[in-house]
Amino acid sequence: MPVTAAYLTTITAIRNRRRLSSGGIIMNNAKFVIVTDSTGEMPLEYYKEHGVERVCLGFVMDNVNYEGEDGLPIDHEEFYKKLADGGKPTTYQVTAEQAKAHLEKYAKAGKDILVSAFSSGLSGTYGSFCVAAKELTEAYPERKIMVIDSLCASLGHGLFLHYLVEKAESGATIEETYEYGMNLRLHICHCFTVNDLFQLKRGGRISSTVAVIGSILNIKPVMRVDDEGHLVPVGRGVMGRKKSIHAIFNNMTEQQDLREGDPIYIVQAVCRDDAEYLKKMAEDKFPGHEVMIGELSPVIGSHSGIGTLAIFFRGKAR
Repeated sequence: MPVTAAYLTTITAIRNRRRLSSGGIIMNNAKFVIVTDSTGEMPLEYYKEHGVERVCLGFVMDNVNYEGEDGLPIDHEEFYKKLADGGKPTTYQVTAEQAKAHLEKYAKAGKDILVSAFSSGLSGTYGSFCVAAKELTEAYPERKIMVIDSLCASLGHGLFLHYLVEKAESGATIEETYEYGMNLRLHICHCFTVNDLFQLKRGGRISSTVAVIGSILNIKPVMRVDDEGHLVPVGRGVMGRKKSIHAIFNNMTEQQDLREGDPIYIVQAVCRDDAEYLKKMAEDKFPGHEVMIGELSPVIGSHSGIGTLAIFFRGKAR
């Protein structure tokens, strides 16, 4: 069956009951809170279930402000229809002022705060959280406010968050959870392909020359996130969509370092059939591991476009 937000929430609730029965805690009762941004793309129910604060990035398209702190809501179907019709979205990061507003309410309430931020190689959001944390640490010197540059994106950031939450709910201190995250982040591997090279070009990820030549030759890029959190190519790409799907799966099988209970996340942008195909390969190769499919958010999809397909997993190294 397709993995829906409701399904993921049910699985999460079952896991929580197991943790509670073995002496674990839920985030709402922890001595510290986890704050993150919206690029992790987990279902909204996940954040509510675990008491994780979510700060939204946003975008402007056709002179309308969407998402973010003050933007209009937009569902994924409507966004990708606008994109297909020629819409040219411009994304914007979380500002230091917005970050401070979200963090300060917890500092005032006597809570320590751990932040997991979108890769600094792709956004200035991490820097905004750092500025806010510095100001609040000076204003509330008794509070611990720690910020992790996840060096992750999309459901790769979501997967990183999943492990952070598990660590915190096991009873770890904020320092232990921070150290765990710092050691883990370069083991969260991302591998993806896209259909529209010109969307990558508009997003500033590749040159016009590469976009034109690649499109003429039907070259599909295979890309990953490197140790600095940047998007980089894996080889020179492959010819055709099916080969690109197999290429990202082969990359995953070579890099993976899955442990018992580790999930595998897949994200797609208007290419559900391709995602199901990739999911089936992963389930056959790695039985016993949950494989979950999510939808690429508008903020990330603004740069990678329709047809983006990615897989995220624990790996030996990037």
